[in-house]
Amino acid sequence: MESIWEKTAQLPTFQPLRGDTRADVLVIGGGLAGLLCAYQLTKAGADCVLLEAGRLCGGTTKNTTAKLTVQHGLVYHKLLKRFGLRRTQAYLDANLQALERIRDICQDIPCDFEEKTSYVYSLDDQKALDQELSALDALGCPAALVKKLPLPFPVAGAVRLGHQAQFHPLKLAAGLLNGPRIFERTRALEVKTGEALTDGGTVRADHIIVATHFPFLNKFGAYWMKLYQSRSYVLALKNAPDVGGMYVDGSGKGLSFRNYDGLLLLGGGGHRTGKAGGGWSGLEDFARHHYPEAEPVSRWAAQDCMTLDGVPYIGPYSPRTPGISVATGFNKWGMTSSMVSAILLTDLVLGRDNPFQEVFSPSRSVLHPQLAVNAGESVLNLLTPTRPRCPHMGCALKYDPQEHSWDCPCHGSRFAADGRLLDGPATGDLIHDRAKPAK
Repeated sequence: MESIWEKTAQLPTFQPLRGDTRADVLVIGGGLAGLLCAYQLTKAGADCVLLEAGRLCGGTTKNTTAKLTVQHGLVYHKLLKRFGLRRTQAYLDANLQALERIRDICQDIPCDFEEKTSYVYSLDDQKALDQELSALDALGCPAALVKKLPLPFPVAGAVRLGHQAQFHPLKLAAGLLNGPRIFERTRALEVKTGEALTDGGTVRADHIIVATHFPFLNKFGAYWMKLYQSRSYVLALKNAPDVGGMYVDGSGKGLSFRNYDGLLLLGGGGHRTGKAGGGWSGLEDFARHHYPEAEPVSRWAAQDCMTLDGVPYIGPYSPRTPGISVATGFNKWGMTSSMVSAILLTDLVLGRDNPFQEVFSPSRSVLHPQLAVNAGESVLNLLTPTRPRCPHMGCALKYDPQEHSWDCPCHGSRFAADGRLLDGPATGDLIHDRAKPAK
């Protein structure tokens, strides 16, 4: 299972940390969010160290579909109801600024950047489309309604937004590496204000940014309650049509489409990690039926952190952890959210005001229906008397026969059949003799 990004780009390797060191800023996590934070801070004159537990961009970044857009589904009418005009405008403006900042960076980094029109479609909900158009109009965003799409099924319509983009995430990442001191295969074991203990030494820093996808410090911030993780799947098809833009189902349950280098990237099959879902089989059935001449050349899966209210958590890790910041919960829109994180956290580290701090504050209200769902999953799986158990917080793991992995329905940690850690927030492997699929 290798994404087309891995097949078409190579990142250099970096040595593990050996011994203690000092920096102005320590960034923990070497995905696109961490790299952009380190890149922006280095440009601002800060001495940065970046730690990655495995390989750079070895998680969600290499498995994204790399759509760069401020259209995050049919979300703006929901955000207006939830947050009001001022905070929703801040969310949109932050993502518009992120889009333009990445556009500027990509002028100097060859990363297959292409301007594309973005479409969020609905199969049958005209009301949702009308509400989204009204919301975007109130926010001053020039969207339009279209009734026909070059997709192999009828739709009620789609909200169209021009001047969005797509690119190659690993080629962009390769252009961000000059400046920070980077250490791979170096796992942060303990973090407190002013220092991080790793398996290779201690890093002392005035500021620490945790950009590890799912935050791993359980004692602070209650991220284990505020986040859950979702799997989604992608097929890269040759001999399939060029759809001309970027398309996503506004319900969050359908399919996404974009092209890259003569291939059609077909995405979907999403489900909460540790629960049953469609996976690749549904995508393969769709391709056989609608694109009978197409042939899969690659397939992969992504994992995304989902927040309670649909907005990322970017800012101080918690009120009790001065000097420690976090970037997480990108809700499947990590390309713009990574850049929002870099802009906001650079300002935070440098002591500058940022107009978007309030809307992304990790300490905002948790009183949303998703909190009860997350709590219910945790209680159910903590009380389930089966093994193996997740070393993160002790939930019962579920075996996924399609990906041959043990997955945690509580917080999304994943382990290979031999017990090797695949995805956090767990920080260690399973005991191998407990990581065997049931017969």
